[in-house]
Amino acid sequence: MKERDTVVVTGIGVFSSIGCERNEFWNSLVSGTSGIKTISAFNTEGHKSKIASEIPSFNPTDYIPVKQARRMARVTQLATSAAVAAVKDAGLDLDKETPERVGCVIGSAAGDWHTIEDQHADFREKGPGCLSPLSIPKVISNMPACNAALVLGIHGPNMGLNTACATGAHAIGMALGILRQGQADVVIAGGAEATITPVVVDGYAAMSVLSLKNDDPEKASRPFDLDRDGFVIGEGAGILVLETLEHAKKRGAELLAEVSGFGMTADAYSIAIPKPDGRWPAAAIKQAVKDAGISLDEVGYINAHGTATRINDKVEAVAIKRVFDSRKGDMPLVSSIKSMIGHTLGAAGAISAAATALSVYNGVLTPTINYTNKDPECDLNIVANEARDSKISAAISNSFGFGGQNGVLVFSKVN
Repeated sequence: MKERDTVVVTGIGVFSSIGCERNEFWNSLVSGTSGIKTISAFNTEGHKSKIASEIPSFNPTDYIPVKQARRMARVTQLATSAAVAAVKDAGLDLDKETPERVGCVIGSAAGDWHTIEDQHADFREKGPGCLSPLSIPKVISNMPACNAALVLGIHGPNMGLNTACATGAHAIGMALGILRQGQADVVIAGGAEATITPVVVDGYAAMSVLSLKNDDPEKASRPFDLDRDGFVIGEGAGILVLETLEHAKKRGAELLAEVSGFGMTADAYSIAIPKPDGRWPAAAIKQAVKDAGISLDEVGYINAHGTATRINDKVEAVAIKRVFDSRKGDMPLVSSIKSMIGHTLGAAGAISAAATALSVYNGVLTPTINYTNKDPECDLNIVANEARDSKISAAISNSFGFGGQNGVLVFSKVN
């Protein structure tokens, strides 16, 4: 049997409320910048939660031809723009690549609710015959992946995924498998989300999972903190350029990190609540570490799912301790970037993966801001409020979604 290929990250494209493209995003993370504000996308009168993590300025035509951008929903514009930015960051000349050896795996958990809400309102008001011919093509869930491929001109394996808030992590995991199996030399992978709309925000509020700290938006997202009261909805996209080490070295690419392991499990417990004992997220972590071919002792850092909901943070803490408790006083350091960018749903796992890869590359761990009151039920080794220098050799990125869908990635230093 052929030895599996080593897979590395060579480019990162991120669009978030605290910065777009690799350097701006990373510098904001390290400085502990919050991108959470009062919602500007719609009138929040009557809404319980009035805050979100919106991208303050985004012009898709900086990355996408005007005609193509007009045919895309916002979520697809974000995904495609991030893919273009990631390819540029990787210094990848696609004209020199074999088109069918470049793949694309991009997911979204919620998809295009802007079109759904707008077109439904038009239909209710005007009746049949009034809808846009783009109403269906915009909302189909594979549009982020297929449009990124269309704009970039790539013809290899192409997939659109949806595994709730684990989507971005699973997309990268699927890309890892494609590369290891020799089906491509390069895969552009990640997730995107743009669901700051009246119906979506009200729907999450009805589930009592959103923060109601409307008077102090920047301090509202408080992962693992005793005073957390829910997540803050966010929009964004995270795309990684993954390629085999052999291919990357051949073209002289910058090697940011190795994607060394992936694990996934299902709670099979509830449509929304994680199983309290943390058994299945813990199993995914163990799978990922085993897949990476490292020991638990080599994991120096965990970029947590860390949504800031009461139950999810507690269960994630339980899962982490199930895996690493044998290390006693030497537990891995833990932080959640959702304290700064909110919960970007299907994009979250990919943006977290980007941050984790950059932590490995730069030897800096990003902080969990707004962490002031320790929760005894979330007794973790939190990187609190300020970034920390740490020359880690391996790090984990956790992603867990509604329905109990768990995805864990391991990133290692490239030797």
